[in-house]
Amino acid sequence: MPTTLPRPKLRDLHDWNHGSWSYRAELYDRASSPAASKTAVLTHEPDLPPSWWDGLRRALHTISRVRTHRRTAFQPFLDHAMPRYLGAPVDTVAPSWSTAHGDLHFANLGAPALILFDWEGWGVAPTGYDAAMLHSYSLLVPSAAARIRKELAHILDTPAGRFAELVTITELLHLTVRSEETELRTPLLRRASHLLERAR
Repeated sequence: MPTTLPRPKLRDLHDWNHGSWSYRAELYDRASSPAASKTAVLTHEPDLPPSWWDGLRRALHTISRVRTHRRTAFQPFLDHAMPRYLGAPVDTVAPSWSTAHGDLHFANLGAPALILFDWEGWGVAPTGYDAAMLHSYSLLVPSAAARIRKELAHILDTPAGRFAELVTITELLHLTVRSEETELRTPLLRRASHLLERAR
């Protein structure tokens, strides 16, 4: 990843194998800012200045241009899961793909100084995936979700962005079946219905 990204500096790493599993431990500098939320599912609107959002837009643009063979999302999962969890026939082919952080929510974002934490899942995903994930995890706080839609409209208010939202909604609905993030289920279904209705 480019050194210009606001992330803790990687100091050391160690790879090892155990049976058929491969592991990696990474040691980073201590972050100068705490996470903006204690949980992935947002429960309050963070008080973030315009400069924070400017920095996030720059970071997402920088990440999207990184070339990699790593994957965050996989087409076979989209083909199987999107019709199942969205409850409707849906096009599962992304308009485009680009590199994403892969787990963008406010528990992985530092504030008041912008820092992006938790890089283990970065890789190629449908374009707009990070903005869509941040929005999907924020649906319990309508004012925060509206702020994200405003600040990241150049990503979300596009065909690729709307498709990415359906992808992240599908993934989070998949988690609700496994008894994770269950409080998000109703707002996720409501948002999916709105997006699908708009696509008709």
